[in-house]
Amino acid sequence: MPAIKVWLDSATAQLIDVGIPSPRLDCELILAHCMEKPRTFLHAHPEHQLTTQVLHLANNNLKLRLQRNPVAYITGIKEFYGRDFIVTPDTLIPRPESEDIISMLKNHMPGNTPLNLVDVGTGCGCLGITAKLEFPDISVTLIDMTPTALLVASKNAEKYLANVSVLKSNLLDKFSGYVDVIIANLPYVNPDWDRSPETDFEPTSALFSDDNGMSDIKRLIDQSKQALNNGGLLILESDPEQHPALIQYAKSAGFNHIDTQNYITAFAKSQNNN
Repeated sequence: MPAIKVWLDSATAQLIDVGIPSPRLDCELILAHCMEKPRTFLHAHPEHQLTTQVLHLANNNLKLRLQRNPVAYITGIKEFYGRDFIVTPDTLIPRPESEDIISMLKNHMPGNTPLNLVDVGTGCGCLGITAKLEFPDISVTLIDMTPTALLVASKNAEKYLANVSVLKSNLLDKFSGYVDVIIANLPYVNPDWDRSPETDFEPTSALFSDDNGMSDIKRLIDQSKQALNNGGLLILESDPEQHPALIQYAKSAGFNHIDTQNYITAFAKSQNNN
């Protein structure tokens, strides 16, 4: 049986041959998952020989990666804001860019308490659950229109003992009441844009939107006018190329643009906006 380093070197070379980014990291994540060990074990024990079972599983998972299956779907885990979240092909894979939503919360969270926050289009729940863990006193509702995604989000909430509510709804269609904060990483990809082959494995409903990727975001802005308390916070993720149109639309709907950080824009509902 090959040693850890031998398998990693061979697997990395195969990923390099087909042009996959971060080939060594991907191989380490796959092998560590198959061995049920942290990546640090691979670094500390490069001469450790793989068992027949681990080798078979690792080779099968490597084949999936060579077919451009995302590593997160192969391992069933994706790290977000320092925590590992369960993911499945029913949920969008969390991106590092979305972590800036949490940074925005820390910079602009309204001072009044208690606060209510909704995470619209929650997917695996990483945003809303992280918000709850970082701000334990707030009330959080996770919203998604896909039951299987809500099931994954519920599992992640249980994993981290996060006391959150879940609601099946297309955006805010079935949400009633008023909230202080709305966060959302909605579909904003224009199908005509260039993108990585890995996105072919992600749910199209979580990626693509009409109107140059802005359709869902605009509809949420319209709904947020009613759902947000005056002065409430709306934090959205979108492509930086969309930001000028997004800011203009939000301003026309009665929101003040208060911050932009990479892919994330933050708005406050005008005090006189009813």
